[in-house]
Amino acid sequence: MKQYFHSVTLDTEKCKGCTNCIKHCPTEAIRVRDGKAKIINERCIDCGECIKVCPYHAKKAITDDFSRIFDFKYKIALVAPSMYLQFKNKPDINAILTGIKALGFDEVFEVARAAELVTEATRKFIKEGDYAKPLISSACPAIIRLIRIKFPSLVPNVVPILAPIELGAWLAKEKAIIETGIKPNEIGAFFITPCAAKVTCTYSPIGVESSLVDGCISMKELYLRLLPVLKHLKNPEQLATAQLEGISWANNGGESSALESEHHISVDGIWNVIKVLEELENETLDDIDFVEASACVGGCVGGPLTVENSFVATTRISSILDNTTLSPSIYGWSDDIYNASRWKVPLKFEQVMKLDDNLEQAMAKLERIEEIYEGLPQLDCGSCGAPSCKALAEDIIRGYAVETDCVFKLRERVKKLAAEMLLLEGKSSGKNE
Repeated sequence: MKQYFHSVTLDTEKCKGCTNCIKHCPTEAIRVRDGKAKIINERCIDCGECIKVCPYHAKKAITDDFSRIFDFKYKIALVAPSMYLQFKNKPDINAILTGIKALGFDEVFEVARAAELVTEATRKFIKEGDYAKPLISSACPAIIRLIRIKFPSLVPNVVPILAPIELGAWLAKEKAIIETGIKPNEIGAFFITPCAAKVTCTYSPIGVESSLVDGCISMKELYLRLLPVLKHLKNPEQLATAQLEGISWANNGGESSALESEHHISVDGIWNVIKVLEELENETLDDIDFVEASACVGGCVGGPLTVENSFVATTRISSILDNTTLSPSIYGWSDDIYNASRWKVPLKFEQVMKLDDNLEQAMAKLERIEEIYEGLPQLDCGSCGAPSCKALAEDIIRGYAVETDCVFKLRERVKKLAAEMLLLEGKSSGKNE
């Protein structure tokens, strides 16, 4: 199996083995063994839930160091719309974009504009009518990864349209090549990311063989660099072109609202998404045409690499353009953009953590897991370092754990050994007499 890059990583020095992460991981991708957490890479979807709940900051997202932009002759910042919602005083978006450019970029591109074009592409795709219902948005890479490893029947339902980040990189690079004549390999496009999943997506892209995004910079890091620049910035360039329709993609519900579909739902928070996907798989939501799903509560504004409280940031969306003068966008809708936005590589189910390559052996192991599970207390307390008794049973069969990792089983074993020792001691005393 091809090695899958993960942005979410563990700092074992900071980990205290508290088991917080195993209880919140939606794919049971974490175990605590020998007092330290361990991430099972095959199951991780980089949703960032463990980053949010770890009290010791032992989980973190790997992003590119800002200095990496200087590896390229021409540097493009791909600015996520959630970036605009991080500021308390509703600054002019032109000032934000000009400030980012002043940090060392030659060009800034609003991913919100790419989102507007993705909306147009999705509308056209829907009009063509040849698709499985309901359609599921392809914008959140954590959700797409979740579907690939846990909901195989829903793979055909994912909209085969590139996420705004990827379409934006293509548009910005095409413009740079035409206007500057610089070679493609000398142009670097860096996404200002609110989450870990989008970092992972640049290494393992969705819909294309290789990503045009050359790196991802943490939104939190860029925000801190940007604040002192904004304090002294005067006469910003007129760079903002994205309308509210595109900027709204930063919030949960922004994409589906832009589509103006009557029969759509938008769901946020990974556990809520899982419930909806289970209902879709069981065909109990047959009256829905489009599903927008975000792993983070609130949408991208709730990403683990953002600065502002997601609920506060969400309230700013309605007035975000109050202090901004928009310019006409040079990126108009066209059939070329539609063709460029379509996936070139189909999405496939990825089977992870097979019990055995031999089907007969796999079935036998599955039966053994059920037997072990029946003998466990089924309290899902997490004391064993696994998220549930069923997960512990599976770990035992895989050779990653033993039954006495369960504190209840260990207590039973200790009691039995103690009784046996007393019995032996009694026999020994009788012989001595």
